[in-house]
Amino acid sequence: MIQPKKSNIDFVGLHAHSVAGSIFDAMGYPQEHMDFAYKNGCNALALTDHGNMNGLAYQVLHAKKMHAAGHDFKPIYGCEAYFIPSIAEWREDYEKVMEDKKKRRAHAKEDQSGATIEDEDASKKAIKSILNRRRHLILLAQNQTGLNNIFKLISESYKAENYYRYPRMDYDLLAKYSEGVIAASACLGGVYAGNYWKNREDGPEAVLDAMRDTTRRMMDIFGDRWYGELQWNNIPEQHELNQYIIKMHEEFGIKLISTADSHYPNPDAWRDRELYKRLGWLGKSKPDYEDTELPAGTDDIGYELYPKNGDQMWESYKKYSAECNVEYDDSLVMNSITETHRIAHERISNFYPDNTVRLPDFVVPANLTATQALTSLSIDGLKSLDLHKNTEYIERLKHELHVIDDRGFSKYFLTMKAISDRASKEMLTGPGRGSAAGSLVAYVLGITQVDPIKYGLLFSRFLRSDATDYPDIDYDVADPMKLKEMLIEEWGEDTVAPISNWNTLQLRSLIKDISKFYGIPFTEVNAVTGRMLHEAKAPAKKKHGIKAGIYNPTFEEVMEFSTTLQAFLRKYPHVKTHVEALYGQVRSCSRHAGGVVVAENLDQYMPLINSGGVRQTPWSEGQNVRHLEPMGFIKFDILGLSTLRMIEGCIEHVLRRHHGVDNPSFEDVRDFYNNNLHPDQIDFNDQQVYENVFHAGKWAGIFQFTEGGAQDFCKLAKPTSLIDISAITSIYRPGPLSADVDKQFVEAKESPQYIRYLSEEVQEITEETYGFLIFQEQIALLAHKLGKDLTLDEGNLLRKLLTKKGTGKGNEAKTKIYEKFMQGCREKGMQKVDSQKLWDTFEYFSGYGFNKSHAVSYSILSFQCAWLMNYYPVEWMAAFLDKEPESRKEKAINIAKKHGFDIETVDINRSGMVWEIGDNDSTLVQPLSSIKGLGEKAIEQVLNHRPFYTIEEFLFHDEMSYSKLNKKCLDVLVRSEALSPLMDERFTNMKHFWYCVAVDRVRKANKFHENIELTKNENDFTEEEKIQYLVDLTGIFPMNRVVDEGIIRKLSEKYVPPISEYDPDLQLTWFIPRDIIPKKTKNGKTYWIVEVIDSTSSVTKIKCWGVRPEKDMIHINRPYLAKLDFDPQWGFSTRSIRHNFRLLG
Repeated sequence: MIQPKKSNIDFVGLHAHSVAGSIFDAMGYPQEHMDFAYKNGCNALALTDHGNMNGLAYQVLHAKKMHAAGHDFKPIYGCEAYFIPSIAEWREDYEKVMEDKKKRRAHAKEDQSGATIEDEDASKKAIKSILNRRRHLILLAQNQTGLNNIFKLISESYKAENYYRYPRMDYDLLAKYSEGVIAASACLGGVYAGNYWKNREDGPEAVLDAMRDTTRRMMDIFGDRWYGELQWNNIPEQHELNQYIIKMHEEFGIKLISTADSHYPNPDAWRDRELYKRLGWLGKSKPDYEDTELPAGTDDIGYELYPKNGDQMWESYKKYSAECNVEYDDSLVMNSITETHRIAHERISNFYPDNTVRLPDFVVPANLTATQALTSLSIDGLKSLDLHKNTEYIERLKHELHVIDDRGFSKYFLTMKAISDRASKEMLTGPGRGSAAGSLVAYVLGITQVDPIKYGLLFSRFLRSDATDYPDIDYDVADPMKLKEMLIEEWGEDTVAPISNWNTLQLRSLIKDISKFYGIPFTEVNAVTGRMLHEAKAPAKKKHGIKAGIYNPTFEEVMEFSTTLQAFLRKYPHVKTHVEALYGQVRSCSRHAGGVVVAENLDQYMPLINSGGVRQTPWSEGQNVRHLEPMGFIKFDILGLSTLRMIEGCIEHVLRRHHGVDNPSFEDVRDFYNNNLHPDQIDFNDQQVYENVFHAGKWAGIFQFTEGGAQDFCKLAKPTSLIDISAITSIYRPGPLSADVDKQFVEAKESPQYIRYLSEEVQEITEETYGFLIFQEQIALLAHKLGKDLTLDEGNLLRKLLTKKGTGKGNEAKTKIYEKFMQGCREKGMQKVDSQKLWDTFEYFSGYGFNKSHAVSYSILSFQCAWLMNYYPVEWMAAFLDKEPESRKEKAINIAKKHGFDIETVDINRSGMVWEIGDNDSTLVQPLSSIKGLGEKAIEQVLNHRPFYTIEEFLFHDEMSYSKLNKKCLDVLVRSEALSPLMDERFTNMKHFWYCVAVDRVRKANKFHENIELTKNENDFTEEEKIQYLVDLTGIFPMNRVVDEGIIRKLSEKYVPPISEYDPDLQLTWFIPRDIIPKKTKNGKTYWIVEVIDSTSSVTKIKCWGVRPEKDMIHINRPYLAKLDFDPQWGFSTRSIRHNFRLLG
């Protein structure tokens, strides 16, 4: 056990900051500050971050951990709020400033962040800017009531009417929510300091009068809970302020406290904190007080801001008062130090925040309990599915409802149903995601679409009766932002709050920023950051036994395995010190991809913040931190799935072309989905779909099969059922691939007659996966069926225990289950060697097994895509092209061409807002929206006023708004060739046309005609430029303009195939390079990955080894003949570009 340092003077830090809530101002997470304070001889510490309580969850969880370890340490909850006397007056001044449009635009971006960066120096002087006006105020919670009031104050301060760059509260708000709250005057940026800075030029009496007014008003609100705060540093103004505060003590009898105002977790962290502050201003206008060099020591700074004990506070007082030549009454100062201890232990209760699970009451109908309502809705759902007479379903439903009621989660399911009901009226929702698909209750309520009994999915995989964790239903929708906005609008912003994400400083950016600060050459830094991950990846994968798949090395692994980084850090050891200290510190605030919390009056139970104009939680919930559940809030994940938007788009095309619905509504789309694609309607045994898509390799937009490796594995495995697809997608992950499960699975599927099952039970459960344990549920089921009185809950517990190592309680539980399993196997007649072999198989596959509920749900989506691709290919392809992002546009168009579709390029008079289907079933019309740089408003101008028969009609239309269709839009319309149909014989070439239309844009037709004549001798773009414009702006590669029919005919006559039809015996092939990606081997040698395309529109990669950049050259967008090597596993390669590549034409 840690032995704390002894301090002769009692003291508790009542003013402290952490990186969790004081970004780029404080360093170190709350737990680091608490641990140091305890070791340093303090038995309590307050956390008072700037304007928020973002670190509260860290503080609470670590306090519980400290108590469990036997450490007597008290957490105190608080905030250093931003205060102004009157928000109404500030708002009036603010509105006047914002009447100036230029100022409004300039300040708009600053009004967005939930991660306030404290401008340390600006707050410690007179603040001239009306917009930035604020002062600091320490608020501490005495009890739960006080804590709820501080939550409310912070939530109010972040509302739009109180917020500009900083959240603000005033006297009126403080008076409303002061019960149970202690307040103090804070630092040189505090409320008393504001009186001092504003009036110091008018003399001491003016300062005192202002401070007297502040004191009276604060005492009216807080009474004897208002404290004057003294601090100790070598800033002369601090000592002037201290003297004035002492005057308030003498005149009004307010008590005094001394605070350390700590900003880093130990005395040695000051240098890293100074750098961290400066990193916060990189790329912004640097404050005047920030030097480009770090101070030599704390004496140069003038203060030490770590969690001090009482003796260290006294030493600081003596040292700095002497340096500034100011005398104080020692007994008064001593009392101000010890008063903090009295406040902490006599005025503030020892409590943890109330973490009662909070869910909305409005989801429960009047006169019913949550359980009664859930039971009634579930029975109704079972009846609507005509399953209410099926005993298996009735008993399963009873069991699930009992567990849900016993665990206290009835209201959670009702809330999830309310979300689901709202979503299904506006957009398509996913069949299911994660383990929730194993719940029959979720299915009958319409939250999921997967019948768990039909597919053998386990409720206990989702919610065990003996567990303590919360349920977690991940919910896929077509448009998550729209759904969340609807919920916030209908239920209120104090009921629905998106979850915050706290982004941290990562290794690559940290090295670059620190190096930039120290002036290390960019080229040297870039050479390191460009290679370090690549160097570390292979040894890190080897360390974990990973042979295939994607793996990102951890921070520690990059530091351990990258020789380039190690050499760089040896050369610049100060960079290494800073990197190790600052890695993982908070950088910014964003929002969770889909998470929200839903509960009434959230602003009373958590201190809501604002980011990007959206109210959101101060705490996060994800892989790295779990802070919401321990504080009593359940996360609802509303996640976006672009495949659902693709399905919606395809159905709209189908309805227009085959059902005579010109403008399909969502109700029309939903009806088609429910009648044709819903998992309860679609035929998952339709072998035509398997053969035409999964066997034939038609992968355009097929969910889960966009990667080449997954596609190749699927073609080998040849799925014929939904479970086959589920197994394939479960196997195609790094763990199973590294164990060659994919190869073994294909062999077993091809020859099932050779599979040996250890027992009938094993065959019953693993026959669908050809004897392999692919799904986690299979382990749970086998343990349950073969073990002696082993429940399904125990089977699922075993699944979790097998993935953990150790000798603690988990190992004891595993041993107990093992004994019951072996006994059950013995009683069922299995040989001990077979029982042990099966247990060993459990342990082996436990690290690879995948969630069957998730696998089946997502395989349903894959099949739905394939069904549409098979029966409505052109409609599916149009939807696929429409929903693919800009970064994958060229690849998507090439896929469409490869599948035999013709692409009609953008045309100002024919192209619309989305991909349309042409005059036949094989033509797709590219939309104007696919032109890079052409916005929606510009396209609306075109669509609303066409057709255009001449360029003049387009350029000089009386009703068109050319502020929306501006020069930039005209530029891309010409270079993308969308305006080419309007280019007549007056224009000598495309560049002449471009110059007249877009470069020298004129407002009068006669001037335009003059320009045509004046510039008719303009030289044209080169053919290479035209091709590149077309590719860059539209994603279309014009094969016919790169390789003419004569060359292709000659290649065909010589039997030289395109690379997609490569003949390994011939080795010769042809292609067109599209991109060259330089790489380095682990030995530092250069090689290139060349992406090429051919006449089938297939994109292929060639590894070019032994590259000498000064001698080797490959021309982009030019045809090549090449002799290549090919390996089925590694693909195409060449050892010499100079000897094996020949330019054609």
